[in-house]
Amino acid sequence: MSRTPAEIATSRIGALARLPAFFALQGKRAIVAGGSPAATWKAELLSAAGAAVEVFADIAGEEMRALATSPPRGAVMVNERAWRADDFRGAAIAVADCADDAEAARFAAAARAAGVPVNVIDRPAFCDFSFGAIVNRSPLVIAISTDGASPVFGQAIRAMIEALIPKGFARWAEAARTWRPRVRALALPFRGRRSFWERFTARAIAAPDAAPSDADLDALFSPTAAPAVTLVGAGPGDPELLTLRAVRALQSADVILFDDLVAPDILDFARREAKKMLVGKTGHAPSCKQDDINALMISLAKAGRRVVRLKGGDPMIFGRADEEISACRAAGIAVEVVPGITTAQGAASRLLVSLTRRSQARRVQYLTGHGRDGKLPADIDWASLADPAVTTVVYMPTKTLPALVASAVEAGLGPATPAVAVEHATRTDERVIAATIAELPARLAAEPPSGPVVVLIGRALADYVAEAASSEGAAPAVSTMRRL
Repeated sequence: MSRTPAEIATSRIGALARLPAFFALQGKRAIVAGGSPAATWKAELLSAAGAAVEVFADIAGEEMRALATSPPRGAVMVNERAWRADDFRGAAIAVADCADDAEAARFAAAARAAGVPVNVIDRPAFCDFSFGAIVNRSPLVIAISTDGASPVFGQAIRAMIEALIPKGFARWAEAARTWRPRVRALALPFRGRRSFWERFTARAIAAPDAAPSDADLDALFSPTAAPAVTLVGAGPGDPELLTLRAVRALQSADVILFDDLVAPDILDFARREAKKMLVGKTGHAPSCKQDDINALMISLAKAGRRVVRLKGGDPMIFGRADEEISACRAAGIAVEVVPGITTAQGAASRLLVSLTRRSQARRVQYLTGHGRDGKLPADIDWASLADPAVTTVVYMPTKTLPALVASAVEAGLGPATPAVAVEHATRTDERVIAATIAELPARLAAEPPSGPVVVLIGRALADYVAEAASSEGAAPAVSTMRRL
């Protein structure tokens, strides 16, 4: 059975508690009512954004006076009086620290009557907008909002982002602003402009603390790269197990060709404009022909699209990567491979089992559960599988597991050898069946899986299987793994 590649529609954005937006305040008037430390901090933010800040306060604190003496950017002028309705005329934004709801209501009403967006500190009922926690790499600015639910939580997230974003990105962001007119003057087509900024981004990420120079700009104006395809490992399912390089590849792709085994959440890392095409290959179900996938991949790359071929686990482990690489090379198309965490690694991490446990396993082997005809491969090294010092990982074993176990036991594999079947490894719906290898086929048949399965066999799993059995009495365990 076969099917044709199908484009998947981009999902719509989820509900937003707030619309993130950034005010352009350079040279514009900003009104601040109050002389408290809280009002001072808001006045400092507005000045840093370039606004001309006018403060109205019967009593201005020492911090506010010090700010007026040395503002970060825009001037801060302190008026030692209460605000009046005509003060809002021509203002772009208004902020107040009010003593009670009555004062907040008067201030908000006056600002709105003048058509000025308003924020009353710590009184969200009177606010048209809110301030978030800020990561400042200006002109790169990141703001975090919890819609007032937990400002402390927002500050904690800000601290995490601060640790991830190099301070040198401020220089690169400023370079982008400086160079943008020169890029625009070239009148490049959309793909050319995007290619330039993708090269710019890659250069900034590779050397975040370097000062951008004209030499960098000249290098970025190099000719458009030749057609290329990137094979990307999506990992076993948990989106957090994607590599940083995989995320960058997804975010730069024009077209993503993905398999059924790729978890849907992985596609959320792609940019919204990218086409996402299901070219599903899954055992014993309608699948796209490999030749059709190769032809589509090559035609898209030759048309100038940045193509990502997204595969579950690692592309180089039972992912037919060799066929796709050969097809691209024959067509003169460059290929890059971004490895992913294998399903075996993901399953072992959730089981908390070392596949090379000392004194119990001297090596690990990966085995496919079926050949091209869907049957058990005829060239399996049964003596290797029966070796008590090996941990064997069997991919795609659901249909052929009974025959595989029978042949392995006949070759000397102990019927009591511990074994674990893991369905949807690392995902939220992960399911685990632990048993002896002799019992596992019947257990798996009694509760047929609906998703991809990997089977792990060997003495390294002995403690896990024993613990699972004891937790369920005498019977081997079936469990849904808890997320770590």
